[in-house]
Amino acid sequence: MQQTEVFEGKLTTRRRMRKFGALLTGPGILWLLVFLLLPTIFLMVLAFAERGSYGSINWEFSFTNLKRLFGFSSFGWSPDNLLILWRSLKIAVFTTVLCLVIGLPMAFWVANRGKSMRAFWFTLIMVPSCTNLVIRTSAWMILLGPEMFPASIARFLGLLADSESLYPGSFAVYIGMVSAMLPFSVLPLYTSVERLDWGIVEAARDLYASPLRTFRHGILSQMMPGIVASVILTLVPSLGMYVISDLLGGGKYMLIGNLIQQQFGSASDWPFGAMLGVVLILTSVISLIIFQRIGGKNFV
Repeated sequence: MQQTEVFEGKLTTRRRMRKFGALLTGPGILWLLVFLLLPTIFLMVLAFAERGSYGSINWEFSFTNLKRLFGFSSFGWSPDNLLILWRSLKIAVFTTVLCLVIGLPMAFWVANRGKSMRAFWFTLIMVPSCTNLVIRTSAWMILLGPEMFPASIARFLGLLADSESLYPGSFAVYIGMVSAMLPFSVLPLYTSVERLDWGIVEAARDLYASPLRTFRHGILSQMMPGIVASVILTLVPSLGMYVISDLLGGGKYMLIGNLIQQQFGSASDWPFGAMLGVVLILTSVISLIIFQRIGGKNFV
């Protein structure tokens, strides 16, 4: 005889509850399976295939693409791919840090406004992210051009020569990356600021804690989940970004996203592009694991 249980005020059995749970979660699991897990598995299989003639795929598996990733080829060893990976990671980390440095005071400032003005300022922060990324990047191309005032100010301060401009170059890439990722960084920070228990901060002050210790134990410990979420929402997209570096870098600032796009595009080397994609996925997963563990630590 099946054991009966009470669910939502009705008598039911465990088997019926399992069927009801499967009915609720089944579509979501099927969606993840078809559009996330299966493509990822295919990408991993493709990464160990070989490029055939005229861009075709030769389904003979080897570690050739992995060796190419580390710079080994029939012409010898070259560090170009490793430098691209390092540059991509460096830009992603630097962009994340800048977004935190800018976004944290911005989140506090917006959270301290009145209710009506709070919604207004928060809308102004989030609205740019609703605009197409190519359009925003093209606007930066114009703004950072040689005839515009940022370049004129940089020349006046001696930061640029008369024949130079801010675009294209690494500075333009960093500006574009930070402006694109900042709204996604501010959102979880703003949510954490709104949920702060200021009683803990007052208790730290009553115990004569220094401003630094008050911030660390009273504010930072409460905001750590929001900071970790902000880092994840900024770091992971920054690792695979290629539109900004392609446009603001003038096609000369190669990142791993640009390299992947090149392999699946003009180079027609899908297996090597798949290997680069697998490396990008693994880098993102490792970053998620690291920051989730950091967020789970007790900073009090």
